[in-house]
Amino acid sequence: MAILIDQPRWPAHEMLWSHLVSDSSLAELHDFTSRMGIPLRSFDLDHYDVPQDRYDELVAAGAEPVSIRQLVERLRHSGLRVSQRERRQL
Repeated sequence: MAILIDQPRWPAHEMLWSHLVSDSSLAELHDFTSRMGIPLRSFDLDHYDVPQDRYDELVAAGAEPVSIRQLVERLRHSGLRVSQRERRQL
């Protein structure tokens, strides 16, 4: 069970963003983000979007740095991944 974070490389709102996920449960993810003060509005079905200025703090708090490929693979393997097709249906 781990909280995973990819490198901040996703541009939006004039900054770069990371994805923060759990490889075991959404409850674990929500617990971690609650403790870290990350607002629920940052949640996007299977991950949280977090700004680059929080990256080092989240890693220091226990988030495991991984590549985007590793993040997606582990999220998919956990069964928590929400596909683009599923997103469009919501």
